[in-house]
Amino acid sequence: MRVSVITFPGSNCDYDARDVFAERGHDARLIWHKDRDLENPDLVIIPGGFSYGDYLRCGALARFSPIVSEILAFADRGGLILGICNGFQILTEAGLLPGALLINKDLNFICQHQYLKVETSDSPFTKGLIPGTILDIPIAHKEGNFYIDDDGLKKLQDEDRILFRYCDETGRGGAETNPNGAVDSIAGIINEGRNVLGMMPHPERAASDSVCSQDGKHIFSAIERFFDSSL
Repeated sequence: MRVSVITFPGSNCDYDARDVFAERGHDARLIWHKDRDLENPDLVIIPGGFSYGDYLRCGALARFSPIVSEILAFADRGGLILGICNGFQILTEAGLLPGALLINKDLNFICQHQYLKVETSDSPFTKGLIPGTILDIPIAHKEGNFYIDDDGLKKLQDEDRILFRYCDETGRGGAETNPNGAVDSIAGIINEGRNVLGMMPHPERAASDSVCSQDGKHIFSAIERFFDSSL
């Protein structure tokens, strides 16, 4: 699998994302935001960080980087895109995903381990995962409060496009297990074509044996299963 990880000024999880895939035996490389060549990837990752220092609004300036026009074209062709944290914010600004990421309900930056519940296996990013599976994936953000209007939320629900929700270790959801106030405890959504995922938690930070949770590996394994099944 060929993986292209986009680096913006202020990205800080680009090397983590690249290294996770390289360690799994894939051809992973970094792509500078001013480039106009994605280098023929199977998967594009827009990583976490603070692109352009989060000036104006998270992801608002990165959306106009030259490489984003290539990402939009890649998405239109059905290419897989994974936006993590700031990457999720960029995807909403670029119009590839609906909704917006607002400041957390308590107005504070949150950095902690967080339980997520897998809501559907019907995506390239959750292929083979059993709905209801609980994952321990870190979060680190100040603007992770996903907002969408009632009609948009109903569309996400009706089309099975909510991939992950915040929960506790038993899978129980609700206000007390929702770290940032996101609508419907949403931690990750997919587009109508089911090829673009945005999620606030960081699976790349839970995918090596040197950290206390390796649950991020489940998501990367799901992507590998999707490509294996496509061969």
